[in-house]
Amino acid sequence: MGITIFSPSPTIFLIFFIFLNFLNAQSASPPSIYDHLKHNGLPMGVFPKGITDFSIDPETNRFQVNLTQPCNSDSEIQFHYDFNITGILSSRKIANLSGMSQQELFLWFPVITIRVDDPDSGLINFDVGVVDKQFSLSLFETPLDCTAIDPNDSFSNYQEPFKFRSTETVEENKLRAIS
Repeated sequence: MGITIFSPSPTIFLIFFIFLNFLNAQSASPPSIYDHLKHNGLPMGVFPKGITDFSIDPETNRFQVNLTQPCNSDSEIQFHYDFNITGILSSRKIANLSGMSQQELFLWFPVITIRVDDPDSGLINFDVGVVDKQFSLSLFETPLDCTAIDPNDSFSNYQEPFKFRSTETVEENKLRAIS
């Protein structure tokens, strides 16, 4: 009487390998906007909590975030987010940003660029056109809570972002903002 040793065929290994890859592909979800931010060295909290509708062009890194309703952040730093937020995402920077404003002394200024120049500094910079604002990175570790506002509600705290007049210089604009 001889002992027979079972030796699985290479076909069984191949089927098992394909099955495991199929399971992994089914369980992996596509990256979120927060994953893209993190991958590029930016904190997830520069955008409000709960964003699921966004697109990003893999060649240009131009993105668009779509909110169901404009909202204002519920944090110590006041931000307003429009229905649509667009920009170009790169390493430690969002450029050509539109759809986001920051409040300073009762005025809303459009945020043009967000950048982390030196991650070790613990600071993040928001370019609001007139000036760069620096904040602690720790304030943006998690996505911000945001209160929806009715875009047709004239009683909301939000006002249109402050914009330059077409013939104004930066100095004239600063003087007008102060007075």
